Amino acid sequence: MAKKKSNIFECQHCGEQSQRWLGKCPSCGGWDSFVELSTEQQEVIKKTAKLSTETSKATPITQVMQDNITRFSTSNEEFDLVLGGGVVPGSLTLIGGSPGVGKSTLLLKIAGNIAKTGKKVLYVSGEESAGQIKMRATRLEANEDNLFLLSEISLESINDELLRQDYEVAIIDSIQTIYSNNLTSAPGSVSQVREITFELMRKAKESEIAMFIIGHITKDGSIAGPRVLEHMVDTVLYFEGESSKELRMLRGFKNRFGSTSEIGIFEMTQNGLESAKDINRKFFTNTKPQSGSCLTVAIEGSRALILEVQALVSDSNHPNPKRSATGFDTNRLNMLLALLEKKLDLPLNQYDVFINISGGTKVKESSCDLAVIAAIISSFRDRPISKESVFIGEVSLTGEIKDVHGMENRLKEASSQGITKAIISTKPKAKINIKLFEVEEVPKMLELF
Repeated sequence: MAKKKSNIFECQHCGEQSQRWLGKCPSCGGWDSFVELSTEQQEVIKKTAKLSTETSKATPITQVMQDNITRFSTSNEEFDLVLGGGVVPGSLTLIGGSPGVGKSTLLLKIAGNIAKTGKKVLYVSGEESAGQIKMRATRLEANEDNLFLLSEISLESINDELLRQDYEVAIIDSIQTIYSNNLTSAPGSVSQVREITFELMRKAKESEIAMFIIGHITKDGSIAGPRVLEHMVDTVLYFEGESSKELRMLRGFKNRFGSTSEIGIFEMTQNGLESAKDINRKFFTNTKPQSGSCLTVAIEGSRALILEVQALVSDSNHPNPKRSATGFDTNRLNMLLALLEKKLDLPLNQYDVFINISGGTKVKESSCDLAVIAAIISSFRDRPISKESVFIGEVSLTGEIKDVHGMENRLKEASSQGITKAIISTKPKAKINIKLFEVEEVPKMLELF
């Protein structure tokens, strides 16, 4: 009796699988996104699944030899910082970002920098011709003899080129445009992306080629394609920023060879993306003090950044006032507003409140709570705050102002930028050339206004 064929349906948005067709994906919520996989596509799934299902004999950790990871520099301080100190040979790095943010520009510049050191670099583009890339390389001053261009979308042709030369770095732009002849599905589909990533990973490990893959992102900001894509690669980086602004940020979300807490900051110039110099001056200005604006110091990885927190409190004509935050957690904003209404009797339930972190930065720590409260009170009372003062502290539900980590580094950076006053909860042990004001509770902070 013939063995009954098993049917597998897969979501083309996120890679969720089911044994029957579904109208709506239970994982990503996409409609009519399930398609039936062919026999060849199911074989690809089995092949990639072996990466995690193959068994091996356990070894005592005391008998395991530690890998000595070597790195080489890209001649770009910010890019090396996010990677953990440089490029690891044989690593597979995925870089995602919205269209127009500068992913291709950044990696072409990095390719030129590496080629200058004598290493052979292959830049594969499935979106542009070699002539178009040449035009951009001229502007970026990335024309080097060791930088090779290949305009190709066939994975087999790319593998053939990798065998012709002793390449040490390969850049794929982008993963959604490449296809494999082994599959009948269209480029960018879940099956194609899975197959191509698996083959590139195998090639990178076998030949010790450092590979960089550019990936497009979906509307919700995640890498387009199956989730297994992010699990297979060694490093996942996201390139953030608005095309209308000159600043861009490169954040690490996964790194098997370093920390994910570091960020790289770049500035878009006429010569392409360059490492931002005098970074802190990009996020705040020493203009005339205005109501609703105050400064704070946030920690991003090992770097202290002085940020400007802006607040706007205006009369509301609706029963449910608006609460909006850009670069700050909206849920935390609602908590701080409830605290101000209870502790200070401010009628904020009759006002619209808007919060913005200047420079397009997203604050993920709670050290900016005190600055947000100060900016809200400043806007509500229409009283400007001096640009020579910073507010640093976490605010609890009881109104208590708590200390935050790295206070000494924050205050040193503030002092180096001409800040003369700091409102904090506890003075650090180290002596810093800045006047400190200790505030234990939010109500006591009103004395400073």
